[in-house]
Amino acid sequence: MLKVSDLYAETGGKEILKGINLEVKAGEVHAIMGPNGSGKSTLSMVLAGNPAYTVTRGTATFMGKDLLAMPPETRSHEGLFLGFQYPVEIPGVSMMNFMRAAVTEKRKFLGLPPMSATDFLKLMREKRSIVELDSKLASRSVNEGFSGGEKKRNEIFQMAVLEPRLSILDETDSGLDVDALRIVADGVNKLKSADNATIVITHYQRLLDYLQPQVIHILYKGRIIRTDGPELAAFIEKNGFDPIIRDAEKEGAV
Repeated sequence: MLKVSDLYAETGGKEILKGINLEVKAGEVHAIMGPNGSGKSTLSMVLAGNPAYTVTRGTATFMGKDLLAMPPETRSHEGLFLGFQYPVEIPGVSMMNFMRAAVTEKRKFLGLPPMSATDFLKLMREKRSIVELDSKLASRSVNEGFSGGEKKRNEIFQMAVLEPRLSILDETDSGLDVDALRIVADGVNKLKSADNATIVITHYQRLLDYLQPQVIHILYKGRIIRTDGPELAAFIEKNGFDPIIRDAEKEGAV
């Protein structure tokens, strides 16, 4: 589904990613962990097509197509979704109109006719229930006046409506209390299938306890220095990143 090879990227003249290699297959959940400033959010922004970041070397393919050649909106229509660490507020734009426009544009890209108002309202009701999103919130401006937990639920709600092939969730657990974390994680789990995949960027084991990723990657100084199974997250929870970083430095991987 996603294959990233020797990817280098910079922003503001500073190199952040220094040779990322990553492959994600359909049906998989991957977690990317690492200390602050390692390049985790930069990787998500580069894959989503944020113009503030420049790829200087390497390749990335998505569903067999050149991801880096696509504008951001095409990446979205092709099925890539990015859940932001800090979702922005869009005053004056209702969630209903925002999602209707997103669904209409995706259907147009796929060569499908616009969805009827009745079918769209039915879709909204069905997807709201996945993350227990109050109907009143869905009728308000996008994220305006939402709590941190409500914003994150809203992100997963958008993900549910758009049905992406690959979802990249950048620290979705940041600032969530226990109940909100459970609801968001349950929503992500309900959307999992053999045909889609998820990349979760997080610092904490608690989210991974819910999502149970098959693969854990440790990102440090712009490089993936270790990849292993779910036991790696448990090791980090107990010992921190330092032992892994020291091993990587000894091996010359950093």
